[in-house]
Amino acid sequence: MILISWNVNGIRAVEKKGFIDWVNGSGADILCLQETKAHKEQLSEKLINIDGYHSYWSSGERKGYSGVANYSKIEHEKTASGFGAHERFDCEGRILASYFDDVVLLNIYFPNGQKDEIRLQYKLDFYDATLDFCEELRQQGKSLIICGDYNTAHNEIDLARPKANQKTSGFLPVERAWMDKFESFGYVDTFRTLHPETIDAYSWWSYRAGARPRNVGWRLDYFYITPELLPNLKRAEILSDVMGSDHCPVLIEIDI
Repeated sequence: MILISWNVNGIRAVEKKGFIDWVNGSGADILCLQETKAHKEQLSEKLINIDGYHSYWSSGERKGYSGVANYSKIEHEKTASGFGAHERFDCEGRILASYFDDVVLLNIYFPNGQKDEIRLQYKLDFYDATLDFCEELRQQGKSLIICGDYNTAHNEIDLARPKANQKTSGFLPVERAWMDKFESFGYVDTFRTLHPETIDAYSWWSYRAGARPRNVGWRLDYFYITPELLPNLKRAEILSDVMGSDHCPVLIEIDI
């Protein structure tokens, strides 16, 4: 099964850039999108109903902001929007939980902490809520795939200019420490596990100063899995040649 995750930075914007044709040629069994920036009623019929795919949507209360969506060739047994008991987080439309037998796929658009200290704390609290939610699912016997824009580059290898960004949200010690904590619970970074020494592998580039052509980027987009799924992992890739957003898609192939 091929799973792809992509922060599209506005689904209506990428629709104008050939998104539907790209989906049809992507080979994705499930495509998880973040930062859709739209409510379902704002979208075209052809975008909602791409041939061969079921679509699932979670939108925030604020229009034109946040939002996640799934396109899936496999009909979800159950789909839940949000963590379920955290109105503070669920109101922003950042989480889709999709249930397939004993596997749960979480599509999450993690908050950005660059605005101010209040927003940084919101991001850190959201991280902790995510871990709590994941651990609750594991206690129910579920295996997990957690994909999305984590909005943090974990280690120095994951961004082009680590020294210059030590005090920038997205590479702060406190944010990176949570990624360490997440992995200490057994969650596996699929790309780094299969490509431990690969450098210059990024999934986000600033629109400023020609960052993308020069590959001055950050790896912010991940597929994490619980350890029992690791033997089923076939490949993990960053599709850096796919344009249309300031992020590019990331992909895993896995048997579930």
